Amino acid sequence: MYRRSTALALAAAYAALAVLVAAGALNGLDQWSVDHLMPGLGQAGGKPSLVEAAVPLLRASWSQGLDVVANLVTLPAQALVASALAAVCCLALWRRGRRRSALAWGGAWVIGNAVEVLCKSALARPLLHAHGHALVAFESSYPSGHTLRSVLLAGVVTTAWPFARRWVAAWAGASLVLLELAGFHVPSDIVGGLLLALLLISIARRVSL
Repeated sequence: MYRRSTALALAAAYAALAVLVAAGALNGLDQWSVDHLMPGLGQAGGKPSLVEAAVPLLRASWSQGLDVVANLVTLPAQALVASALAAVCCLALWRRGRRRSALAWGGAWVIGNAVEVLCKSALARPLLHAHGHALVAFESSYPSGHTLRSVLLAGVVTTAWPFARRWVAAWAGASLVLLELAGFHVPSDIVGGLLLALLLISIARRVSL
């Protein structure tokens, strides 16, 4: 059951985490993760352009097995692919007469991606390092859009087709783990994306009632 206090707590947690990231308070944890929990992390890369961020696998690395698995598993969470899948789910809800739900999830999707872009444009963390190089790509990577879209997509797919709940939950969980192992995002990014997704899911479910 929806509780306004839950939504407020999630929003507060997301905002507080953003402040901590910008202040560098979590750099110790994120740097430890870079050093010990990212076997798939390659050389430091620059910030992706809008085209690189939008086009699926345009800048992806395929140099090792972990890269291949991570790229394929997280592909549905890429911006264009995920948006198309979410649109299909919303259309299915609309055609079944669940128009309030379709609009709620569609709105949550648009708002979530807008917040992601806004935060990445406005927030920068102190640089992390690996192999003697500054990881410029992580400077403005909060929150993780992959995480946001994975969890949101799992939510809307489950709403449209409840029988798929376990499958999409397993996929979303695997995606979050691979985002870390393959070096796509540091823990604070992933937690931020998760908090934002849970906030939007709680609101979408409330509006759908």
